[in-house]
Amino acid sequence: MSREGAGAALVAEVIKDRLCFAILYSRPKSASNVHYFSIDNELEYENFYADFGPLNLAMVYRYCCKINKKLKSITMLRKKIVHFTGSDQRKQANAAFLVGCYMVIYLGRTPEEAYRILIFGETSYIPFRDAAYGSCNFYITLLDCFHAVKKAMQYGFLNFNSFNLDEYEHYEKAENGDLNWIIPDRFIAFCGPHSRARLESGYHQHSPETYIQYFKNHNVTTIIRLNKRMYDAKRFTDAGFDHHDLFFADGSTPTDAIVKEFLDICENAEGAIAVHCKAGLGRTGTLIACYIMKHYRMTAAETIAWVRICRPGSVIGPQQQFLVMKQTNLWLEGDYFRQKLKGQENGQHRAAFSKLLSGVDDISINGVENQDQQEPEPYSDDDEINGVTQGDRLRALKSRRQSKTNAIPLTLSISRTKTVLR
Repeated sequence: MSREGAGAALVAEVIKDRLCFAILYSRPKSASNVHYFSIDNELEYENFYADFGPLNLAMVYRYCCKINKKLKSITMLRKKIVHFTGSDQRKQANAAFLVGCYMVIYLGRTPEEAYRILIFGETSYIPFRDAAYGSCNFYITLLDCFHAVKKAMQYGFLNFNSFNLDEYEHYEKAENGDLNWIIPDRFIAFCGPHSRARLESGYHQHSPETYIQYFKNHNVTTIIRLNKRMYDAKRFTDAGFDHHDLFFADGSTPTDAIVKEFLDICENAEGAIAVHCKAGLGRTGTLIACYIMKHYRMTAAETIAWVRICRPGSVIGPQQQFLVMKQTNLWLEGDYFRQKLKGQENGQHRAAFSKLLSGVDDISINGVENQDQQEPEPYSDDDEINGVTQGDRLRALKSRRQSKTNAIPLTLSISRTKTVLR
């Protein structure tokens, strides 16, 4: 690794004599042997409140495409390529996030190596915070994000050779369903459906029928609802889905009993599982994170980082500390789970578990049927009668965003580059 300083510039060499990352406090002058570019105003995080990153999975993909295209360009073969960012600390953090992800995904760097390259001179990066309104006392770092990406590759959560950019960017929009895959073929997080589709109080409401065909096309077999009733569960069960209710209040943390039942349901589901609360961010992200921590032994910070890279705004407020407190127990439960089930070749749910946990261990389970909870009382706002909850605010903010055309034209598929996904 080489580092260089250039006056007011701070420069780190990512690929020797080819690719650098720089923090520049004035716009660089063009040069015949250097190509400068910036993504600060092209790949931008859409915040809810004071949150500012990390950038989402589609932006990571677009950035990697951009870098690979530049490195392969005949006109740049003799030029040093410099990705520069300016004085805005938030944009510095997101730019460094993208560079680090590229190093981990395409250059085979360890998370620590990528992080060390980016910490040049006296450079430091502000950590990422949650999407809650108000103060924050929990943060995730660039290193957490790099570990999350590395483990996502290891466990098969991330494969850019099969990543569908168009699908991701279409369905993440509030008007198109507001859903994201957290683990491909296993977990979808989505906003809570309503009794009918309409635009009301600033956010898009979708009926269960909006999702049914997509879910069937993607082998979703199970729906888990975490908020109070806004639609009749029969609309999913009549379409052939299993449906479960595990209510806890908006913005709060689940009880141990809810965590256990959620894990039991997911561990016995044969297909993919779609989870929602109101906005599909706080409660939804928290319980999916519990599953990831148990079965893949990722730390709370790494898990939060991954869920947010897939679905920005996920896991909010006290839910972050809750996951930290649950980490050790979930790891131990996962260890026991794998030890107990290893070698049970003829378990009732072997096919589901082999696919689900092959990244950690090839195991199976003899499960028991989980009885759905009694249908909850008709809808009332979670913990504020006739009020506005956290989920309402987040959904409204996401719905009001102006749809932007993609700033970077995607002209190169990553799967076509010579650099292979490691």
